[in-house]
Amino acid sequence: MFKLIASIGAFALIGVVLLTTASAATSLKTGLKVFVIPKNLGNAYFTTSDSVKSGGALKAVLELKGIGKETSGTQATAASQIPAIQAAITKGANVLLVSATDATALCPTLKQAMAKKIAVVTYDSDAPSCRNLFINQANSKAIGTSEVDLLAKQLGSSGEIAIVSAAASATNQNAWIGYMKTQLKKYPKMKLDAVVYGNDDPTVSTQVTQGLIQQYPNLKGIISPTTVGIAAAAAVLDTAQYRGKIKLTGLGTPNSLRKYVNDGTIEAFELWNPADLGYLAAYAGVNVASGTLSGKAGQTFTAGRLGKFKVGAKSTVLLGPPFVFNKANIGKFHF
Repeated sequence: MFKLIASIGAFALIGVVLLTTASAATSLKTGLKVFVIPKNLGNAYFTTSDSVKSGGALKAVLELKGIGKETSGTQATAASQIPAIQAAITKGANVLLVSATDATALCPTLKQAMAKKIAVVTYDSDAPSCRNLFINQANSKAIGTSEVDLLAKQLGSSGEIAIVSAAASATNQNAWIGYMKTQLKKYPKMKLDAVVYGNDDPTVSTQVTQGLIQQYPNLKGIISPTTVGIAAAAAVLDTAQYRGKIKLTGLGTPNSLRKYVNDGTIEAFELWNPADLGYLAAYAGVNVASGTLSGKAGQTFTAGRLGKFKVGAKSTVLLGPPFVFNKANIGKFHF
């Protein structure tokens, strides 16, 4: 009799656990309008981070039974991005997922959205004072220091280098570059000649890379912490004159850099999975809009296939550490 009662009690307990789990899983609101607003449309990095096909943000929105749309301007500028944010607000957005081109310029519009109880989650590039959460692709310090270390290894810790960044106003780029400069102090024989800006535009990035080569004839290495910039720089260096003689690293996607890794123009570069970044941002945004996440440090939530995450300081959620791609492993990745 005791065993029977114990068994019934166990099943009852399991039932409570299952009911609690089911309730937690269904506590998120459905039918939410989620607008994904990258820095610019037509950028392969953001296509990967946002699309259903890649398993990005819009895939997560579908899983969460929301209504998702990717929208932005064609240029990676605040002037191009702000109208898309304003239009999303007008169309009744419940969630805005924004990769900020310029935090200062975007903040007034994002604050308007928050005043209307719209959940604002930044991803890839932050706008710290005007969002609920920031989904950080990797620790800023880890990115900045590891890229310098990666280039130092290739150069034998000696030589003149330069940085080809995106926009001068991009908060993520500036944070990484700050840590790069600090890390360079550990390599006294490496000299930073210049930081130039390609504005995440292939033509401009090509031109500034060519300008560096002309202005600094002893240049030995380039770091480009932007997917557009590193691809443009690689195309410039992919000649017998420069290949292997000017080392290139930074942040890029395997598909855009595979050719350059295989032919020796690039020895190694870093990134994270941008699809996971967008996917995580969407789950965070829906949690915020559902009232299950406020952005307070220590809170946890589950993001579908990615599992459990914890909110850190300054309402930031960290995707994970950067990953190094090279000739030995690049064939395994397709994004």
